[in-house]
Amino acid sequence: MDTAPSPWQPPLIWRAAQVLARVIVGLLARLEVTGDIPAPLRGGPLILAANHISPFDPIVLTAACRVRGVAPRIMATGGLFRAPVIGAAMRRAGHIRVDRGTSGVHRALDDAAAAVTAGAPVLVYPEGRIGLDPGLWPERGKTGAARLALSCGAPVIPVAQWGSHEVLPYRTPRGLLRGVARALAHRPTVRVHFGDPVNLSDLTHGVPGTARLATDRIIDALTDTLAPLRPDEPDRPRHVDPGRPVDTSRSHRRRPAAG
Repeated sequence: MDTAPSPWQPPLIWRAAQVLARVIVGLLARLEVTGDIPAPLRGGPLILAANHISPFDPIVLTAACRVRGVAPRIMATGGLFRAPVIGAAMRRAGHIRVDRGTSGVHRALDDAAAAVTAGAPVLVYPEGRIGLDPGLWPERGKTGAARLALSCGAPVIPVAQWGSHEVLPYRTPRGLLRGVARALAHRPTVRVHFGDPVNLSDLTHGVPGTARLATDRIIDALTDTLAPLRPDEPDRPRHVDPGRPVDTSRSHRRRPAAG
């Protein structure tokens, strides 16, 4: 008897949320999605590794994934799961809770590994937080996404986004209404690009230093994927959020590849 697990099917509530996200993004911004996920990979197992620049990112990525025909399970902060309504929706949609700074973070990696092994696409933020680099370039990453990829052998697709920082401020919900009003009036362009898979084939899971090397490759790939989305903002973003703190302690040394 065939005992192979059935491919993960996104619940109706998650598919409906993707449609809603597409509508919300369309109201607040002009969404441009480029690049693609190879058809054989769309249903998983697959890891989507995205940069994180704004509280609006999850909605943008949900809409972009809808455009590309993929419905990933998202690794999201535990605070969302504790919210009365949103938390219940997140659980029903099959997303994965990450309690950063606690022992529960290891449980999240186990849950993500089980999801990927069962054939689900999983979306992760390898930086582990909304980036505080002054140029909004990807920061030095946490090793969780790399360890997940190495343990499962799943392909990693870098997903770069730019422009969501012009929609919602860093300190949302503080300033939320002002940000939404500005976005409705100006509708900034939000760009998302699905890049080429990151080559981790020469790395062996469990070897000391491998997780850091794999993490740096993922962040390098995100940096190079992001660069074409902001050709006229190579150093600092034009839009400056006065409420966003600056932290250079996790700045990543790599800058976009030439050409």
